[in-house]
Amino acid sequence: MVSFSYLDVIIILSFFLILLIIGLLTKTDKSEAGFFLSNRKVGLLLFIFTNVSTWYGGILGIGEFTYNYGISSWTTQGLPYYIFAILFAFLFAGKIRNASLFTIPEKIETVYGRKTAIVSSVLIFILVSPAPYLLMVASIIQLVFKLDLFVSLIIAALLSSVYLIRSGYKSDLYTDVFQFFVMFIGFIVIVIISLSKIGSYEQITSLLPKEHLSLTGNITTFQLIVWFLIALWTFADPGFHQRCYSAKNSSTAKYGILISVLLWLLFDFLTTSTGLFAKAALPDITNPVFAFPVYAETVLDSGTKGLFYAALFATILSTSNSFLFLSGTTFSRDLTKIFYINIEQKKIIQLTRIGIILSAIIAILLAYSIQSVIQIWFTVGSICIPGIILLIGGAYYEGFRIKGNLASFEIVAATAASLIWVIIQKIYVNELIATIEPMIIGFSVGLIIHIYGLMKMRLHK
Repeated sequence: MVSFSYLDVIIILSFFLILLIIGLLTKTDKSEAGFFLSNRKVGLLLFIFTNVSTWYGGILGIGEFTYNYGISSWTTQGLPYYIFAILFAFLFAGKIRNASLFTIPEKIETVYGRKTAIVSSVLIFILVSPAPYLLMVASIIQLVFKLDLFVSLIIAALLSSVYLIRSGYKSDLYTDVFQFFVMFIGFIVIVIISLSKIGSYEQITSLLPKEHLSLTGNITTFQLIVWFLIALWTFADPGFHQRCYSAKNSSTAKYGILISVLLWLLFDFLTTSTGLFAKAALPDITNPVFAFPVYAETVLDSGTKGLFYAALFATILSTSNSFLFLSGTTFSRDLTKIFYINIEQKKIIQLTRIGIILSAIIAILLAYSIQSVIQIWFTVGSICIPGIILLIGGAYYEGFRIKGNLASFEIVAATAASLIWVIIQKIYVNELIATIEPMIIGFSVGLIIHIYGLMKMRLHK
């Protein structure tokens, strides 16, 4: 049973209040570049703060994975993303900044044409749904304040969106800075207290199952490959692209990502350590999704518990607000191209605000109906990523580029292949079918079409 003192509740409510004050008091330029990208003048420190804080929205999932599988959570949830983030920094960051666009579909359109761009905008709008993050925030709100889930989801959406509607991307940046410090302080505190109350790392390792101390644990080579394929999402992450578009220059984008990797490594150390402490101290938690909150109940006193919960909220809200703004931007700048060719600047900003509200409503309904963060992540990622990942590479590297008509076919075919495989897995209960992930099917289809397109291009040269 989770209980909170008045001091804990005051700390959590103070966090919410400060977050809203920072967001609502942020002033923004009403120009297009000002509202969407803070006039493309984001410096190195601000870039790093927002880049680091928005990367950890799935904090409860990290706790669950570490509790169940030990340090192999770092091998699957950390290492692949470091590798692809470093590659992104060297291969894409500078090119994206120099393109001076606003969204991925805008780049897709310049290279592959309008049809491909419209399909990509639909996929990205689905990918950046804040539904799983609103669900996590709502779940913690339920724990703390004993509210109904639907009411908690509405509160989560309001905490993530009200300042975005007023001040745009700049409010996202400044609230992320605040949340960056809260999330690091909260997890540093729980690790220090754990070392004093639970024992040293040497003592803890003696209490853990051996597989929890292995880099691969019980994960098969095939499963490891799948996790690395999932991490390819880094190249297609609209948030990464958005931050590069907003950077002061290409060097800021490149080195901002490289420094972010070091801070991700530090935060992963803190979260993985907390998960291992939880497993050692409480080996029989019924629902490991709440491994961090249940462990905090055991080890933290009044005040420090409130701080840790504020850190959990900060880690998730910094991602949910970014995804909400990306959703609104995709709606106004990309999805509307299905109906309009040119939209004036004032109307684009108005449509973005409408898109944020619409995305929040859809996310609330989706989260309330599914109520499974992992299921939302898995299904959405598996279906949407394979269709766009190779096209983004071709968009920035001409030698990897295929013709527009074939690109349209690739994005539809790869997406359809993943979707069909998801449906097949639900209809036919078969060990072989269950083993092969939908993302592998979709990515394979996309790769075959892409290779065919490259060969065709070379034959015509």
